[in-house]
Amino acid sequence: MTMSISIKNKRSTMRLVVPLVAAAFLAACNGSSKNDDVETDTENRTFQITVTNLTANQPLSPLAVIAHKSGYHAFTEGSPASAGLEQLAESGANGDLLAEAAGYAEYLDSNSGTGAIGPGGSATVEVSVTEGSQTYLSIVSMLVNTNDGFTAADNYDISGLSVDESSSMTLPVWDAGTELNSEADGTIPGPANGGEGYSAARDDIVDFVAIHRGVISSDDGLSSSILNESHRFDNPAARLTVKRID
Repeated sequence: MTMSISIKNKRSTMRLVVPLVAAAFLAACNGSSKNDDVETDTENRTFQITVTNLTANQPLSPLAVIAHKSGYHAFTEGSPASAGLEQLAESGANGDLLAEAAGYAEYLDSNSGTGAIGPGGSATVEVSVTEGSQTYLSIVSMLVNTNDGFTAADNYDISGLSVDESSSMTLPVWDAGTELNSEADGTIPGPANGGEGYSAARDDIVDFVAIHRGVISSDDGLSSSILNESHRFDNPAARLTVKRID
């Protein structure tokens, strides 16, 4: 907006243009310095995480669910498992892994499932985050009728989900590389045996996380195995569904 003022005399005409920028700005702001259009991006976001067991006879241990920024990893393929992951992969206990995650700068929130997930069953937990828009999930659960097998999602990006939107993926089975896959009596913590579970000794052939090759079972030639054909599994072992509910 401009105002033109003409001043005339006998010899010349002077034209003055007076910008009214300041007045226009104050009018637009209604006399206030507050900018209501600035988005702080600190809104609370709540996610509902559901895991469904796709195996025939491999119960899954209570879920370990971790919300975090990019940079945290519950495990890395080809690298040794952390002590917390070893505990979970051998016994199903998730407390140490959740405690490890809470010590990372990228940590946002975590939650634990309340019980095992039977074949064909599902379990749901929630996590909430309040800072920034960058949100990833890592989820880990043991196949309890194995020596150290687990299913997991690592660094799953859910940043783009709007309220009531959902995303899903299937989860493979990993071998923690911390315990020999002997399938022997006393080494399987699940209902197939009720064995020892966690042992601090690492006696696997390799000491790193890799895709699980599956169990052999006594029905397929491993006479010392306490597992049978029903305990065998194919990938994927689970389905993950994430829904933003707030």
